[in-house]
Amino acid sequence: MPRVKRGNVARKRRKKILKLAKGFRGSHSKLFRTANQQVMKALRNAYRDRRKRKRDFRRLWIVRVNAAARQNGVSYSKLMGNLKKANIQLNRKMLAEMAILDPQGFSKVVELAAQKSA
Repeated sequence: MPRVKRGNVARKRRKKILKLAKGFRGSHSKLFRTANQQVMKALRNAYRDRRKRKRDFRRLWIVRVNAAARQNGVSYSKLMGNLKKANIQLNRKMLAEMAILDPQGFSKVVELAAQKSA
């Protein structure tokens, strides 16, 4: 069987992993084996949390819109139902931004939705 010379394949592979592990603490960024485990774990978490981030932000917007809606005397579910009936197409992100940055404008939207749906 002829001898296989691997050249720089293994070194490239290890350097790639250690580069990804930069900034990890202790041996997690220095030793290949532990770095490889931590990089795999980090990539797995990043993949999962890219999807989770979308859910988390939606939950945050709903909480903010609900708080602002209750200050205007209507529950979140009633507000969203009224907006749907009034054909006001504002998403939760924009409603949350309005609730924080422009409370008067948000109140107007709540009133308008209540009038149109009634």
